[in-house]
Amino acid sequence: MSTTISVLGGVGLFLLGMSVMTAGLKGLAGSGLRTVLSKAAATSLSGAFWGAVVTLIVQSSSATTMTTIGLVSAGVLTFQQGLALVFGANVGTTGTGWLVALIGVRVSLTAAALPMIFVGALIKLLGRGRVSAAGAALAGFALVLFGLTTLQQGMGGLAEQLHPADLPAVLGTTWWSGLYGVLALVAVGLLMTAAMQSSTAAIAVTLTAYYAGAVGLDQACALIIGQNIGTATSSALAAIGASSTAKRLALAYILFKLIAALIALVLFPVTIPLLVRASNTIDGVTLLAGYHTAYNVVGVLVLLPVINGFTRFVERILPERGSPLTRCLDPVALETPIATEEAVRRTVARALGTMCASLAQVLAAGIAGATVRPGRNVASVAEAADALRQAQAFMSEVSGPPQSADEQVRLTSTLHALDHASRLAEAVGDGAEFGTPTHGPEDVRAAQMCAEAMRGAASLAAEAAPLPTSPRHAAPIEPGGRSKGTFDAAKELLATGEATGQALAQLEQCAKTLGELRKSHRSATLNSVASGELTADEAIARVDALRRLEALAHHAWRSAAHLVGRGA
Repeated sequence: MSTTISVLGGVGLFLLGMSVMTAGLKGLAGSGLRTVLSKAAATSLSGAFWGAVVTLIVQSSSATTMTTIGLVSAGVLTFQQGLALVFGANVGTTGTGWLVALIGVRVSLTAAALPMIFVGALIKLLGRGRVSAAGAALAGFALVLFGLTTLQQGMGGLAEQLHPADLPAVLGTTWWSGLYGVLALVAVGLLMTAAMQSSTAAIAVTLTAYYAGAVGLDQACALIIGQNIGTATSSALAAIGASSTAKRLALAYILFKLIAALIALVLFPVTIPLLVRASNTIDGVTLLAGYHTAYNVVGVLVLLPVINGFTRFVERILPERGSPLTRCLDPVALETPIATEEAVRRTVARALGTMCASLAQVLAAGIAGATVRPGRNVASVAEAADALRQAQAFMSEVSGPPQSADEQVRLTSTLHALDHASRLAEAVGDGAEFGTPTHGPEDVRAAQMCAEAMRGAASLAAEAAPLPTSPRHAAPIEPGGRSKGTFDAAKELLATGEATGQALAQLEQCAKTLGELRKSHRSATLNSVASGELTADEAIARVDALRRLEALAHHAWRSAAHLVGRGA
C-alpha cells in the first residue's frame, strides 16, 4: 500500500510541478513565445527547429501547440508552417526525459527541493510580472525534483514485488511471442499516458521503473512507443467541438504519432539488440532518454520532406467550412493577443474588400443606367457587415492588452480600420440595392470617382488579406525556394510596396476630390430649387446621394490606409 501511495504521490507532484513550471516559464517568455513562433516558420526546417527550441524552453508541447493553433487560425501562419512547428514541439518535449535521466533518478534532491519550493512560492506571491513568473518556474522545478524523488522511492518498493520476468517478454523465442509482448507493452504505455494525460509523466515513470529494476531495457522501449502514441489522445479529445484549424492540427498530430510508432515497431528487432549491447558501456536510463528523442526525430525527418503532400492530405480529409469572411475568428486565437489582433485585421480586410467590390459593381451598372444587385459569387454587403460585427465582438473577448509598443500601435490601427469599415457598412444601408444618380454631369462624375475609389480600396484590402480561395493566399517564395511566412510577406508588400503607395494615394485623391465636389454640388443643387429646375424633394435626394458617395469613399480610404499601416 505504501508503494502505491508513493508512486501515485510522486506522479501527482511531478504533474503539479510541470504545470507550475510551465506557467512560470510562459510568463517569463511573455510575448516572445508568439513572436518567435510567428517569425520562425520561414521554412519547414526552421519551423521544426524553433518549435523544438521553444518547447524545450517552456517545457510544454501543449503551450507551443495551442499558440501555433491560434497563429494559424488568425492567418499569421499557414497550416503547413504551423504543422512544422508542431513537429518540432514533439522533439522539444523529450527534453524532460533527459532531465529525469540525468538528474531525477540519480540524485536525491529532497533536501534542496523543499527550500527551493519555499523560496519560489514566496517570490511568486510577493513579486509581480516576470519576477512572479520566475518564482513560479523555480517552485515548479523544485516540485518536479521532489516528485521524482518520491516516485523513485515508490519504484524501489515496486521493484521488490515486480520483476521484468513478470511482464510480457519482448525478445521472445519466436517472432510471434515477441510481437505479442511488444504490442502488449505498447498498449500498456498508451493507457498510462491516456490516464495521466501527460506523456512526460508516463515516461518519467518508465525511466524510474527501469532504474529501479522493475522493467527491462527492451520492455521500457516498448512502453515508450505506446506512451508517445498516448499523447495523441489528449489532442483527439481537445479537437471535439473545436475549430477546423484545431481539428486539422489534431489529426496531423495523431497521424504523426502513428507513423512514428509504425517506424519504431518496424525497426524494433534491429534497434533493441543494439541498445542492449550499448547498455554494457552506456547507462541504460541515458539510452532510454536518447531512444525517446531519436524516436521523435526520425518521425520528423521522415515527414518533413513530404510536408506539402501531407498537408494537402489532411486538408482533403478536413476541408475548411464556414464563411471565408469570418474564418479567422477562431476562439483559439483569443489565447494569443497578437493572433486575436491579426484575426480581426484580416476579417476587416476581407469584409472591406467584399463591400467595395460589390459597390464598385453596383455603381458601374448604375452609371450605365441600370440598378443591379451584387452577384451570387460575391458575398453580400449584409454578410460583410455581419462579419464586422462579429469581429468587434471577437476583439472585445481578447485575453489581455498587447505587451509591446509595436503591438499596441498595430492594435490601434486595426481598431481604426474596423471603425471606418463599420461606418462604410452603415452608409451603404441594407446593401440590397444602391441606385446611382445620373441627372447631371457632376452626379455622374461623383459616381465614377466613388466607383474608382471602391475598386482601389478592394485592391488594397485584397493585398492586406486575400480570401482563402485566392491564389495570392499562398505564401510568396523567396529566391532559393524558401517559402516566406504570410505575416512577413504581407508586411513587406504593404509597408514597402511602391504600387501599394500609389494605389493608396489615388484612393486618397478620389476621397478628397469627392469632398470638394460635394460642397459645390450642394450649393448648386439647392440653388436650382429657386430657379424651378428641381423640386425640393429632388434636390435634397441628390444632395443626400452625393453625400453618401463621399462618405463611402472617405471611409473606404481611411479603413484601407489603416490596414496597410499608413493610417496616421
